[in-house]
Amino acid sequence: MPGEAEREVILLSVRVAALAVGASLVPGVLLGLALTRWRHPLRPLLQGVVMLPLVLPPVVTGYLLLFLLGRSRPLGRAWHALTGGYIAYTTAACVIAAAVVGFPLLVEAIRLAVLGVDRRLEQVARSLGRGPFDTFARVTLPLSLPGVLAGAVLSYARALGEFGATIVLAGNVAGETRTIPVAVYTLLNVRDGEAGILRLTGVSVALALAALLGSFWLSARQRRA
Repeated sequence: MPGEAEREVILLSVRVAALAVGASLVPGVLLGLALTRWRHPLRPLLQGVVMLPLVLPPVVTGYLLLFLLGRSRPLGRAWHALTGGYIAYTTAACVIAAAVVGFPLLVEAIRLAVLGVDRRLEQVARSLGRGPFDTFARVTLPLSLPGVLAGAVLSYARALGEFGATIVLAGNVAGETRTIPVAVYTLLNVRDGEAGILRLTGVSVALALAALLGSFWLSARQRRA
């Protein structure tokens, strides 16, 4: 059974991944809708920027986040002026890193889900006097909801496994930023740490597999709808 320190690591990882998905959901839905319906020459550029964290080395993503949010940077100083604290090397930094690396998966799943909605149903709603927002809330979103949830679960799984960006932006602070991947990396450098590594690895595999199976089930439900 995991010890107290390992349970703390697992709970922190689960909480960080959940907060990352929660913070990403609304902008993810809006961007997924925009990438589906916006017809403009700049749309491929926007899609490329959104997908960039998926192909960049995670350490590079972490450095870019640190460059933007570090204590000496304008955004970091602005955050300090507003809250009295800093972003880097805190749990908030873990959430931001996890949200950024999982965001492309969320947006792409939402884009595909919205793409699968029959536009004729939206046109019928508009012909009955519904506005764009009302049509989205009453027609588009409910019909694409399984795909949205599948993207959220997939993004959650990615957030659980985030290491590179996290270690650069958030560091390795016990109880604050030491998530499962960071804890495994730490135990690799500790004598007799193999047992802890195996336990954390088992939990990580179980959580990721459960999330993937949930995502597959939701995607299949979207296709049947």
